[in-house]
Amino acid sequence: MTKYNPFSEDEWFNNEEATPRRKVKFPVFPGGKKFIWLLAACVVIVFLAIPSLGHFYTDYLWFEALEQTAVFWTMLVPKWILFAVATVVSFALLFLNFRIARRNTLKLLPEDSPFGNFPKTLTSSAVFIGAGILALMNGFSTQKHWDMILRFLHSNPFEISDPIFGKNVAFYIYHLPFWSFMQEWGMGILILSLIGSGALYAFVIVPLFAGNRQTVPQSVFKHLSLLVAALALLWGAGFWLERFNLLYSPRGVAFGASYTDMHADLLALNVMTGLTLLVAILLVVGIYRSTWKFSVATLGMLVVASVLLRGIYPEVIQKYVVEPNEFDKERPFIEYNIEATLHAYGLDKLKNVSILPESEATWDKLEQNKESMQNVRLWDSRPLLRSFKQLQEIRSYYDFIDVDIDRYRFDEEYRQVMIAARELDLKSLQNPTWVNQHVEFTHGYGIVMNPVNEVSPSGLPILWVENLPPRVHIPVDLSRPQIYFGEKPDSYIFVKTTEKEFDYPMGTSNVRTTYEGSGGVSIGSFFRRMLFAMRYGDSKILFTSVFTPESRILFYRNVQQRLRRVAPFLIYDSDPYLVIHDGRLVWMQDAYTTTDRYPYSEPISISMGDRRGYFKINYIRNSVKATVDAYDGTMRFYIVNENDPLIKTWKQIFPSLFSSIEEMPKNLREHIRYPKDMFSIQSETLKTYHMLDPNTFYNKEDVWQTYRGSDGTEPLAAHYMIMKLGDGQPAEFALIAPFMPVGRDNMIAWMAGRCDGEKYGELLVYTFPKQKLIYGPAQVEALTNQHPEISSQLSLWSQRGSDVIKGNIMVIPIEDAVLYVQPLYLRAENSDLPELKRVIVSTGGRVEWGERLDEALEKLLGKREGKTSTKPPLPAKEEAGEEKPLLYDGAIKELVQQAQHTWEQAQKALREGNWNRYGEMMKQLESLLQQLGNAIQ
Repeated sequence: MTKYNPFSEDEWFNNEEATPRRKVKFPVFPGGKKFIWLLAACVVIVFLAIPSLGHFYTDYLWFEALEQTAVFWTMLVPKWILFAVATVVSFALLFLNFRIARRNTLKLLPEDSPFGNFPKTLTSSAVFIGAGILALMNGFSTQKHWDMILRFLHSNPFEISDPIFGKNVAFYIYHLPFWSFMQEWGMGILILSLIGSGALYAFVIVPLFAGNRQTVPQSVFKHLSLLVAALALLWGAGFWLERFNLLYSPRGVAFGASYTDMHADLLALNVMTGLTLLVAILLVVGIYRSTWKFSVATLGMLVVASVLLRGIYPEVIQKYVVEPNEFDKERPFIEYNIEATLHAYGLDKLKNVSILPESEATWDKLEQNKESMQNVRLWDSRPLLRSFKQLQEIRSYYDFIDVDIDRYRFDEEYRQVMIAARELDLKSLQNPTWVNQHVEFTHGYGIVMNPVNEVSPSGLPILWVENLPPRVHIPVDLSRPQIYFGEKPDSYIFVKTTEKEFDYPMGTSNVRTTYEGSGGVSIGSFFRRMLFAMRYGDSKILFTSVFTPESRILFYRNVQQRLRRVAPFLIYDSDPYLVIHDGRLVWMQDAYTTTDRYPYSEPISISMGDRRGYFKINYIRNSVKATVDAYDGTMRFYIVNENDPLIKTWKQIFPSLFSSIEEMPKNLREHIRYPKDMFSIQSETLKTYHMLDPNTFYNKEDVWQTYRGSDGTEPLAAHYMIMKLGDGQPAEFALIAPFMPVGRDNMIAWMAGRCDGEKYGELLVYTFPKQKLIYGPAQVEALTNQHPEISSQLSLWSQRGSDVIKGNIMVIPIEDAVLYVQPLYLRAENSDLPELKRVIVSTGGRVEWGERLDEALEKLLGKREGKTSTKPPLPAKEEAGEEKPLLYDGAIKELVQQAQHTWEQAQKALREGNWNRYGEMMKQLESLLQQLGNAIQ
């Protein structure tokens, strides 16, 4: 009698005839197993598929709002085409081989096999499922190579070929990675086929032949021989392709193929290519003739050749042929390395200028370089940023990230300025509710701008653009100061809702606004609200009542994240900077095309933008200038280097993404500058690669270095300045950096990157004669520390608890002389407001200082005869009756209220005996009163 099982499948799914003996009554499930599977599928769709599709669709909506859906599909479709092709091809090859192996094994089973039909049933499912799973895994693993495939299909030639194989450089950057990928992919499929087929053969043959000495059936031997032959053929193709990788060898004196690589490793790779081809031929022939002994012998020769020709022989050549005659043997390869490196880093068109400098600068030379002296930068970014934070953040929820340097032309005045964006810091909100973080506090507001060389009597910066709303003292229009897109970490916000957005503080109340731009994605419908609620895991998006049919969501608001989302194949400079353009704020971002596949070019490790860690490159071009509108997030990608083959390739892949630099508005194009990250990479390379003579390069006779501060850690960064680069040339904006010989402190050269007009991108290197001493930054710093008055005063300030902050030493070429300028800041104890207290100047080995640049120069050079001043007049202020787009009367009222509040805080600190607080409040009051005086002039 069968024992009753209350948990049996029949009782669970078909309980209409359930026996009355059961004690537990189970629910009825119509449809049985089908219902359970359907329920499980629904759960998977709800919790996995729908959120993924929601993220995908909201990204599509974002690209659609930017009118860049072509870019979206170009980055997406090739991935899935590659996945489909790789999956189908790999499945066909795997299934074919597994099927052949299954057929051959089933033929070996006797009719009275004790296994019955079990092997046939099992292998039928295993072949299909195994091939399918492996094919899917292979397809997914190939998706990441979509861009490499597209670059191969749209490759553009370079103007240069390699000196060894005569291949165009495009072969190494585009074609060689593709063929190496195909060779590795094919070998992977063959290895999987061999392992899978061998496992099937072993599953049947080993039990059958156990204890019996029998030969392997011809069908099995033929199948495996063909697989191994194909594998050997692809292995040989790998050796052939590896020949070209010798051009990336680090073995020799310089990067790239060396004498040993060309005369030992190349021979080994050629021999091994031939041997693997011979193995493949013998394995095929061995199917019909008994040549397996020759195949084994050839494999043995391959192993021996690998040990002798790739291991021992190159070491013998290197030690006994190259090292005793190293320069003679390596000379042509050093020349190849120098030529390739200079071209890869854009240094091949660098202009060298040899100058015989005078011992020191004079007033006549300063007069001839008036614009340079009127733009000497006395404010370093770090102390200036502290000042901005103390004086201009206004409220705790504002923050300044960094200070950028740019230049503007006011009528006939060419002025260098420093500018910082007042961005919103949501982490500092006192009441961080959902509405405050996503609906009400949506944007930063305005900028702070100051000239680089003007200082108030109290040692604080003179501000040309300040306060809220922005008070503008220069003839520029800033009618749209809101910053919805910036450098702060990204967060999503909603605009055009029923709630008015906070715009800027005004006295005891706040000014509110409604977003008028076209940025963001419409979120008015319930369906889209549901999608974004799933994307961000934020259910409040579904239940809030603030949305209208016009409401929009703004996300990807970080400048670099936004650009990288559209063009992830570019490398972005670490410092986007703000430009005032037609009343709006626009972020300017330099972007680079790079590769590490340029043959013979010396690689360098870099860290750039928000990419984490270091990565290697050996080719770089600043081919793109990208812009992001701070109000509506509009992005543009302008090509500035049409000759770069890499950007030509990307333009063919994404034709709708890029525009010519000629399409950039003229007044915006005036603010492009030579990027500092690119300049730093070129400076680092030039330290060694200015030595064009192979013998000098080999002996490293003239290696340069950049100055590191007194603590030996801080490099003297390249700095922007307005200067003349040649007789009769107008003053121009340039980026310069000095060089010193390794182990010496004197200056040997300086390099300039030009930023203005048609000369943009040109590099100049001014070299000094080695037989004449030109004081370098380290020597000037040593002279400063030895100056009796300076050293004693610095010691006195330090003893009083003040923090002395030394600014960067500025190297200012003046005709054929060099002037050094170093600002000195003082920060009182328990205060974070640095004040410019002294300016140190030096030329010809002499050092002086003064409270201002004029005073320091008069001490250094003596009294001047003319009336020329290094302090320029302020650009024209707005006329009293002139119409301005901002509420200046409201700004004055705000200043008065701030001054009153600061005075009350100072009196409170005085009553409490808090002298540090009282001093800080009085300093702030002084600054506010000065700003008020400027505002009512």
